[in-house]
Amino acid sequence: MVVPSLKLQDLIEEIRGAKTQAQEREVIQKECAHIRASFRDGDPVHRHRQLAKLLYVHMLGYPAHFGQMECLKLIASSRFTDKRVGYLGAMLLLDERHDAHLLITNSIKNDLSQGIQPVQGLALCTLSTMGSAEMCRDLAPEVEKLLLQPSPYVRKKAILTAVHMIRKVPELSSVFLPPCAQLLHERHHGKAVGPPILCFRSMDRRIENRMGTPAHRRRVVHTHRHTRNRLSCPWPPPFTSPTLTPGILLGTITLITELCERSPAALRHFRKVVPQLVHILRTLVTMGYSTEHSISGVSDPFLQVQILRLLRILGRNHEESSETMNDLLAQVATNTDTSRNAGNAVLFETVLTIMDIRSAAGLRVLAVNILGRFLLNSDRNIRYVALTSLLRLVQSDHSAVQRHRPTVVECLRETDASLSRRALELSLALVNSSNVRAMMQELQAFLESCPPDLRADCASGILLAAERFAPTKRWHIDTILHVLTTAGTHVRDDAVANLTQLIGGAQELHAYSVRRLYNALAEDISQQPLVQVAAWCIGEYGDLLLAGNCEEIEPLQVDEEEVLALLEKVLQSHMSLPATRGYALTALMKLSTRLCGDNKAAILEKMPLVERDGPQADEEAKESKEAAQLSEAAPVPTEPQASQLLDLLDLLDGASGDVQHPPHLDPSPGGALVHLLDLPCVPPPPAPIPDLKVFEREGVQLNLSFIRPPENPALLLITITATNFSEGDVTHFICQAAVPKSLQLQLQAPSGNTVPARGGLPITQLFRILNPNKAPLRLKLRLTYDHFHQSVQEIFEVNNLPVESWQ
Repeated sequence: MVVPSLKLQDLIEEIRGAKTQAQEREVIQKECAHIRASFRDGDPVHRHRQLAKLLYVHMLGYPAHFGQMECLKLIASSRFTDKRVGYLGAMLLLDERHDAHLLITNSIKNDLSQGIQPVQGLALCTLSTMGSAEMCRDLAPEVEKLLLQPSPYVRKKAILTAVHMIRKVPELSSVFLPPCAQLLHERHHGKAVGPPILCFRSMDRRIENRMGTPAHRRRVVHTHRHTRNRLSCPWPPPFTSPTLTPGILLGTITLITELCERSPAALRHFRKVVPQLVHILRTLVTMGYSTEHSISGVSDPFLQVQILRLLRILGRNHEESSETMNDLLAQVATNTDTSRNAGNAVLFETVLTIMDIRSAAGLRVLAVNILGRFLLNSDRNIRYVALTSLLRLVQSDHSAVQRHRPTVVECLRETDASLSRRALELSLALVNSSNVRAMMQELQAFLESCPPDLRADCASGILLAAERFAPTKRWHIDTILHVLTTAGTHVRDDAVANLTQLIGGAQELHAYSVRRLYNALAEDISQQPLVQVAAWCIGEYGDLLLAGNCEEIEPLQVDEEEVLALLEKVLQSHMSLPATRGYALTALMKLSTRLCGDNKAAILEKMPLVERDGPQADEEAKESKEAAQLSEAAPVPTEPQASQLLDLLDLLDGASGDVQHPPHLDPSPGGALVHLLDLPCVPPPPAPIPDLKVFEREGVQLNLSFIRPPENPALLLITITATNFSEGDVTHFICQAAVPKSLQLQLQAPSGNTVPARGGLPITQLFRILNPNKAPLRLKLRLTYDHFHQSVQEIFEVNNLPVESWQ
């Protein structure tokens, strides 16, 4: 006995009544079998009902691909009921990945040319949802004709379809540019257009009289009456009520925005209509089009926001357009009600427009003050967008943003991680020479209690700000020590070298530094960067530790056995890294001369001071000290991690065969001897090497800067700087590199993995390349990151490196 197929309503009730997932699968499998059988039999009368049930099954997550061809048959049918369900099925079951979507191009073209508004609406909705680039090119003339149709219902959907086409095929901008100028004069927004809406019986009669045979017309009317409230599918009414708006003006502004973003010719064309846009927006602000579109007392905030976005594009880098809209923006900023979220949305778009155009100075101060008020709002989303916008403004209007520094610091204590991160970035950007002491206290307090995922960024920011704005050397040393003590495992790799360089250059603070570091080491040996700096300092200035002549801190009685026992504890600790043990061994060897008074071994003398003068000299000094420490502590591994990437990226000099391994990345013997014996041999500073931009995509840029230490010309230091000028954050950023086999590459750890939007704190990473034969330098880079919720991977080769970087 064959079980009859269920109706849609019965199927829904039976599925919802299933008590287990197995029962639900059983019901769906049986019904899908009936649907397949009906499709094979070719029942034209009930095909749309079977597809409607299949679409419901698809929305539950079950396979429904076998209904794709049935969608094409229903779309090609002359019955309106079939077309309605067929187009809905095409929107749900077809996309660009299926070649079958191209088969409905001719049906959509015919339906767009029929002149029946409900059918045209269905075709336009489907085209704007899943239309591919090929379909857009083929159907652009038909959509262009419908843009100027008398029916506002068809015009609205045609405009939205044109927006989709522009996004898919930007070269179609020239097709839709002429109609936009006429659509901009639309005066029906918020007013009654077309005849009043008819009752369903009259609507059915209209459709009945305009398509199909008499039998088909009767079935269309019956099906519409029976299913209009039972099946959740798009039913576009062909006429508009006096209380509804077609949204033609809003759609037109959206279409013009897309055209201006993708076509320089369109941007120049629509700058002429800035006065007209200003007039429309002023009318909205002062009088409004209609009360039906007012939300919380704000007249049509959706249209206001869209006009402000378009004005932002038209006024960017254009003095005349910016001057035309200045007065209007001031009026919107001062007259918008901010008691509800709709007003805040309009006000925020106004601030963004003021920031992007060439606005007056007073107007920019007003925008910053508005963002300052947003920081006091109870809504976290509003506070977040305020922090993000202030971070973008801090470079151009630093003094105006500085007035809201106390409120920004308060946001550091937010429990929301995204708010805390934005507040941290803005707080670091607000640090200057006049407020560095107060800001460092706040940031250090935040470092002690911040979430683990923010500690690395906070520690790096504090170290960079302290190096740039330190009022005294002692304050600078204390700040770095506090960071190492609080979050030593989260600091950058260059923190150890920077602190040793700083202590070495402050001769009057040697005794103070060694005692502070000894106390910190005695309390905690788990923070590896702190242990490394302390071991280095004890090895260099251990005699001052035992002398006890430091008046700046409390007297400390230390004997030789306690110092040696502490270093031995470091050596035996399971937490000590190999580099840390190397520092401790070097300290023990040097203490053999410091404590016993045996100065015969020149190799164990104190490290010479390297002069620092500017950022380039800073890098050179750091490399010199690191090279000397490597020669004393431990050898560099012969197989760096980056060298294993060479085969992965297939970047070889020649055919695979016997390849000689490059020499270790150690300083030359002559250069090392100069440091060890402290000979007064200072090479002349090298000529600066120009920077190079190697990558740019959607606002993400990658720049290379180069340094060749004079004491080791075979060594090239490349600093990778990743910046982000787009509207979305770049997360999970990873940069990998490879060089030819004749070179040797070491990759230092990056400063982070997130590049904030709108020119936030960039990511930096150091590459060390040894090129003893001065071979032409080639560099292959692989970038992976997430941007706008999409994973991006780029592999490219850099062949245009400056000649000065390798010759």
